Amino acid sequence: MDDPFRPTHVAPQDGLPTWAGPDPSRPSARIDPLLPVRLAETSGDWARIVCSNGWTAWVDGRMLIALPQRPPGTVGPLAATEDPRPLLAALEQTLARYRALVDDLADGRIDLAAFRTRSRGLRVGAVLDGPAAWLLDLDHGRWYYSDGTRLATYATVDRPPT
Repeated sequence: MDDPFRPTHVAPQDGLPTWAGPDPSRPSARIDPLLPVRLAETSGDWARIVCSNGWTAWVDGRMLIALPQRPPGTVGPLAATEDPRPLLAALEQTLARYRALVDDLADGRIDLAAFRTRSRGLRVGAVLDGPAAWLLDLDHGRWYYSDGTRLATYATVDRPPT
């Protein structure tokens, strides 16, 4: 038995032209406004979509509107959340390492190739807006929301399953 259709995106409000392949010379039908679709594959800006009836087509993937997806592990009841300070400390350390590399590059202690090599793998994400913070924890593949006292999962880094 096939998996049930789970849309990941919808077409924009004015619909969307489709193509038989990722080639603008092979036009196909136009899909309806706000039609739910599942993203199956991408190739550059092209996206292959699947509709609920199984029909597939290629579209301009930049025009698709992503649907919110429930982060894994959020089906159960709410529980106490963790202290945000360890994640903030890890973000600070990564940012400090990047800052030191930028200083070394700017002061001529390393060249651009060394900077690129040494900064490879450094990833950090944080958005602060007054008392609210959205923090990226790459060890767990999640964005967390913090109100200053605790963390709550906000979204996952992984793409929705196709």
